[in-house]
Amino acid sequence: MKRNRTSILACTAIVCFMATFTHAVSNGEKVNLSGLITGRDGDTLTVRTLESNNVVVALTDQTNVVQPQGVFKLRKKQMGMTALMPGLKVSVEGVGDAQNRVVAKTIKFSKDDLKTAQAIEAGLVPTQQAVQTNAENIAANKQDIATNRDNIAANQQDIQDVNKRFSELSDYDVKYTETVYFGSGSSAIQAKDKAALKKLSNDAVNLTGYIVQVKGYADSSGNAAMNQKLSMDRAQEVIAFLLQECNVPLRHIVAPGAMGESDPKAANETSEGRSENRRVEVKVLVNRGLAARN
Repeated sequence: MKRNRTSILACTAIVCFMATFTHAVSNGEKVNLSGLITGRDGDTLTVRTLESNNVVVALTDQTNVVQPQGVFKLRKKQMGMTALMPGLKVSVEGVGDAQNRVVAKTIKFSKDDLKTAQAIEAGLVPTQQAVQTNAENIAANKQDIATNRDNIAANQQDIQDVNKRFSELSDYDVKYTETVYFGSGSSAIQAKDKAALKKLSNDAVNLTGYIVQVKGYADSSGNAAMNQKLSMDRAQEVIAFLLQECNVPLRHIVAPGAMGESDPKAANETSEGRSENRRVEVKVLVNRGLAARN
């Protein structure tokens, strides 16, 4: 946990130190670079390199997104473009185009760096819920759970501060929002919500540089681990509908957030309140800086 906390702080420090210029890449130039994603729209990323340059990286349907695995990093796990979120450290291989961007052939990142970026992007589940979820694995990892419980409690405020600073730097405008509600224990989307999602998608395609953020939630019925999984199932069901029925390109959707029982909209003590909390929040966002260059 201490290492993860250090990684989060280091990533945020790099973002805070962003320069005001973008590095130009020559047309046809072969490029290998490493850096931190500091912004994203549907088709491009802004990557802050170790040389303190901002490089615009273009995504295509042929871009290969992988996560090296194994001791020698020889095996590669295929990953979706949804994982390419602000705060993620990446290595990019590609070729320069006529717009002085890098058209990405391959983008690589580690499992630990993805966890760090996810913590920054979505925030951590509250301490109590995280401890309860970890308790499901107590037979296999009893000592780690005890250590993590202490570290989470001690570092929670630092992590919240980091998330707040990163959120302020991301500088996204929310253009459209929609909330999808679910039955108890269900991840099935109702017909009226499908219609609302189709309208949101149709409105989004007219925007320059949009991305779609999807976060799933659950009420407090059942245990925390089950609700954490249910909130992810709901978020993924909405993403599948956006991809398959609304024709939203995968590169326009960021990694889903599974928020579990956190951030309830209403009290869980009543059936009406619980129905408000069984939801997925969908936001269409536009990064101001990236959109301004188009």
